Formats: sequence, C-alpha cells, structure tokens
Amino acid sequence: MTKPRFLLSVTNDNNDFQIEQVKTAHQAASKAGVEIEILCARDDGILQSQQLLDKIQASVDLRPNAILLEPAGSTVLPQVARAAAAAGIGWALLSRDADYLDELRSNYRAPAFVVAPNHQKIGSIQGRQLAALLPDGGMVLYIQGPTKSLAAEQRHAGLLETKPDNIQLRALKAHWTEVSSHKAVTSWLSLSTSRGAEIKAVCAQDDSMALGARKAFEESTHELHESWLRIPFLGVDGMPETGRAWVRGGLLTATVFNPPTAGIAIELMARFMQSGIMPPVRTVTEAMSIPTIEELVRKNKSCS
Repeated sequence: MTKPRFLLSVTNDNNDFQIEQVKTAHQAASKAGVEIEILCARDDGILQSQQLLDKIQASVDLRPNAILLEPAGSTVLPQVARAAAAAGIGWALLSRDADYLDELRSNYRAPAFVVAPNHQKIGSIQGRQLAALLPDGGMVLYIQGPTKSLAAEQRHAGLLETKPDNIQLRALKAHWTEVSSHKAVTSWLSLSTSRGAEIKAVCAQDDSMALGARKAFEESTHELHESWLRIPFLGVDGMPETGRAWVRGGLLTATVFNPPTAGIAIELMARFMQSGIMPPVRTVTEAMSIPTIEELVRKNKSCS
C-alpha cells in the first residue's frame, strides 16, 4: 500500500522555530506512516505560492495528499488553498488563522484546518515577564517581527495588555532571524539617539532575534557596553537546543515556550486519512513562561 504523501512548506531554514518544525514533522510523519516532503519559501510569499501551485497542478501520481504550511508572506494564500481543496488535497495552516477555512470545509471533502498558538497570549506572557524583572520600570528595546506579520501584531498587542505603565518600549523591526535582528540593533547602536538611551532590558518576539540583539550589544564599542550585557534578554519559542539552552546558559534571561505546530497537524491529517475523523477547524497550542513568572520574581529579588 502506497504511503500518503504530505508536503510541509516552511518560511525559511535559518530560524530555530522553523528548524524545529521540520524536525517534529519528520518524527510525526514516521510515527503516522506517511511520507513527508519539505519546501522552503525563503521568506517569500510569492515564491511559496508558486511552489505550492506547482505541486497542486502536478499529475495525480505526483501531487501530495496534504499540504501543511506556515505562510511566508502577509496573506494566508486563499486562492492556493481553494486550488488544493478542489484537487482533493488536505490543507493545514500553521501558526496563522484564516477566514476561508469554513468555506473550504463546507464546499470540499478534503480536510482544512489550522494549528496555531495564541500569539496574543504569548505577548501577554512577555509583558508579565518584564513586569517581574523590572519592578521599577524603565526603557526596553523591543525587537518585533516584520511590519505585515499578524503574529508580530498580536504579540505586541498582548504585551501591551500586561506591560506596566512604567515600562516604555523602543521598537525595532527585524525578520524572525538572528541576522536581521543583529543588523537592526547594530544600526540603532550607531545612531546618536542611542547614546543616551538607558536600556533596562531587551525583549524580542523570538529567541533568534533576541540572540542577534545580544550579539550586536557584545560587538558594540559603546561606553555602556559592559552594563548592557548584564540586562535581561527575553525571547519566544523555547526550542530545546536553542531558546531553552540559551536560558540555561545565561544568554537569555527568559523565553516563552511556543510548541511546534507541524507535528500536531500531521497527526490530525493522518488520522483523517486513516479513519475519516475530521480535525477541528482550529487547534490552539499552549504557551508557557520559561522560567515561570514566579521564578523570575524570586530571581530578581535575590539579585536586588
């Protein structure tokens, strides 16, 4: 019997969360008895769209039975989703939501669903982390994802909900990678306006950007160079070999664990193909602070 063929499209291959997505996808595919193909969109939504359309329009014996994707651009590819559904291909969105899912589920037999974190809750956890670490407030250098990223917007909104009023944000934009964050922070450090900035913490919307920011501070020749390296650095994702390891090693003060979604989506899709059980339209993963907020409060008090 031929194994079902699944296709996973990730945004890039140099972000620790995307790397973990691929790793968990291979593990889940092996366990479910399906084949898995990986495509990298190189942070290009147009390229991702064309890659997927090429697979959907291939001959029946070559096209995948299911597509799982984390959108690389500002849209969630509604036309590509409809083309997949019309071809009988299952469709799973990762880490993003879409209002066309109900339409696909009503008009086509192929499963269509989303597995995503609550990005606003992730942001709210970071706000609580900052409150625990900076009871006296101060300026925080805030490294956000791309301007058109809904995840970045929602994480920012969540942080604003729980951030105390005595904590101010100086926001910079990066692109979910260490390199982009390093470049953005290096450029900011070169400005005269950064010279008088008394930064109390660096808070990034993912761990790789937090590390890129830290490396930019390490390379700085600013007179506050040494003191800046002693401030808290916060990130998001908490992958075992990166974010969590960086917290254990002291490179980061805290992270927010954001469970990979690809493995869950593969399990749900495989179960449908094996037993016909339709996945729920939305499955939400649970984020958590690492260390816990209580541990951060205790740590801060002991260092005071």
